Amino acid sequence: MDRRGFIKTLGVMGASALPLSTKAENVGDEKEFVGVLVDLTRCVGCQSCTEACAETWDLPEPDLDAIDGDKIRNTSTEQWTLINRFEVDDEEIFVKKQCMHCNQPACAAACPTKALYKTEEGPVIWREDKCMGCRFCMISCPFEIPKFEYDKAVPKIQKCRMCFEKLQEGEQPACVEECPEEALMFGTRRELIEEANTRIYNNTDDYVHQIYGEHEVGGTGYMYLSPVPFEKLGFRTDLGTKSYPEYTKNFLYSVPLVLTLWPPLLLALNKATKRDDESEEGGY
Repeated sequence: MDRRGFIKTLGVMGASALPLSTKAENVGDEKEFVGVLVDLTRCVGCQSCTEACAETWDLPEPDLDAIDGDKIRNTSTEQWTLINRFEVDDEEIFVKKQCMHCNQPACAAACPTKALYKTEEGPVIWREDKCMGCRFCMISCPFEIPKFEYDKAVPKIQKCRMCFEKLQEGEQPACVEECPEEALMFGTRRELIEEANTRIYNNTDDYVHQIYGEHEVGGTGYMYLSPVPFEKLGFRTDLGTKSYPEYTKNFLYSVPLVLTLWPPLLLALNKATKRDDESEEGGY
């Protein structure tokens, strides 16, 4: 076989292997994705959602005095959701921020070991036993959500899970349960979009005629209604409607097989090292 034929063969082999490692999974064929509708006309900035999240996931108590209209805060390893305050045309608007749980998440598509995983129900979760610490998820997320515990001996990726474990028990996300103003509504994306359109139709002067997250980056699990244009509230409006994995699909299918095998090898070495360290600490 000549050099050109060899390279072509590697490319074909790589393409056949990629669905196991780098291609975004085809989920949701049988189940409708669930999500949360955030109505910014109802949010009063009480931060009950942030306290509920911290209590549910054993996170540090959030600083309720940290809201500053001059600074847009981002989530962190110790706070998976937060409230930012904006003043637009003499109106005070509070905006909840957390993982958007994209329909086709860039973080999950970029993760070579499927540690970031789009569940059939809709939430995007992180699986510790599969993570090799590459942090590709952080680089790929258009909303800058996954956070890495740089200061921990055994670091984790931290982000909102949409309370996936609670959903499996038939409950709602903690933030939705504790919202006293009903600014948060949980349901299937179809139900939420119908409800959002109904609110816009019945109150045309109260809302911008757009549901943020209905189409952005292929659609997201968290969707928003707003009384003012979203760009005035720190939302990215330059993302387009195409999911991020679609932009790289053709390129990824041409990656040689060696690059598809390298991440699993690194993960195996990582797990072996952890086992050795644990054995030494345990005296075995």
